[in-house]
Amino acid sequence: MRPFLISLFLMSLPVATLADNAVSPVRVSPVATTSETASGQPIVLPQGAVRVVVSRYTIAPGAKLPVHKHPHPRYGYVEAGTLAVYDADTGKRYDYKPGDFIVEVLDQWHYGENSGAVPLELLIIDQMPKDSRSNTVIKP
Repeated sequence: MRPFLISLFLMSLPVATLADNAVSPVRVSPVATTSETASGQPIVLPQGAVRVVVSRYTIAPGAKLPVHKHPHPRYGYVEAGTLAVYDADTGKRYDYKPGDFIVEVLDQWHYGENSGAVPLELLIIDQMPKDSRSNTVIKP
């Protein structure tokens, strides 16, 4: 009975208490917490069944993406290089470096470019309705 009570006690401890233990083999380091996109829009998830697509992008130095928008949430993590994203309507620039987490703007025309001298490596995560083929609309 005593091992059961000890196990029950340990399960009731907050995860942060266990994660903060210096001898723990697991360390959790928050990267980002937000409820808004880069431009301040609230994050709204698709209704119904959702499909998650994870992609790795490698963008050459100086390369520019076409003007586009995303109808559903898209998240990015900069693994290497530097990214400049421009709002196509206002010209506002957002800069990202390795270790930055990006919550892309929703339904706003924008484009990005590798603003550095080394290849830009991004991990991209899209959340979209299950039957969607793409989360990117290129401006005509």
